[in-house]
Amino acid sequence: LDILRQEGAHDVAGFIDSDADLQGRRVDGAEVLGSPQALSGMKSAGIDGAIVAVGDCTARRMLFEMAQRCGLELISAVHPSANLAGNAVLGRGVVVAAGALVCAHCRIGDAAILNTGCIVDHETVVGPACHICPGAPIAGRVSIGAGPFIGIGATVIQRVHIGPQATVGAGAVVLQDVAAWTTVVGVPAREIQRQ
Repeated sequence: LDILRQEGAHDVAGFIDSDADLQGRRVDGAEVLGSPQALSGMKSAGIDGAIVAVGDCTARRMLFEMAQRCGLELISAVHPSANLAGNAVLGRGVVVAAGALVCAHCRIGDAAILNTGCIVDHETVVGPACHICPGAPIAGRVSIGAGPFIGIGATVIQRVHIGPQATVGAGAVVLQDVAAWTTVVGVPAREIQRQ
C-alpha cells in the first residue's frame, strides 16, 4: 500500500485477505474488501487491477493466477527510491521495494518480490513468484527458477542457479547451484533439506 501510494499511479480500492477477522475493517485507511473469493466480483464492482504482495511464494503464485482468471490487470508496484536499469525487464504484478537495485539486462518474472534494499546484478534472471528478501545481494548472471525464497541478507555469487521452489536461509552465502525444492543455510551454504 505504501509503495502504491508513494508511486501515485493507482487509486487503491482496498485489500483482499483470507483472515475473516480483518474483513470489513480498514488498514491504513483502505478497507479489507473480502476473502480471495471476492476477486471474482471485482471487475463488476469497477475494480480493474490487482497486485499480490503476499510474502509466501506459493500462495502469491496461486493468488496471482486467481486474479488473472478473474480478468484483473496484474499491476506492478515500484517504490520511488528503487533504482531500475533502463533495460531491466519487469513482469506483471512485481513488487520492487524501497532501495532495491536492479541492474542492466535483468529479467524479473511475474509476481516476484524484490524486497527492501536487495541487489539484483547484471544479466540475472529472476523467475516468477520468487521472493528476494531485504538486503540480499544477487551477483551477476544468476538464474533463479520459479518460486524460490531467498532469505534476508543471503548472498548469491555470480553464475549460480537457484532451482524452483528452493529456499536460501537468512545470511547464507551461496557458492554453488541449489537444486529445486532444496533448503540451504550457512556460510558457505549447505543443503539441510530436500522435498
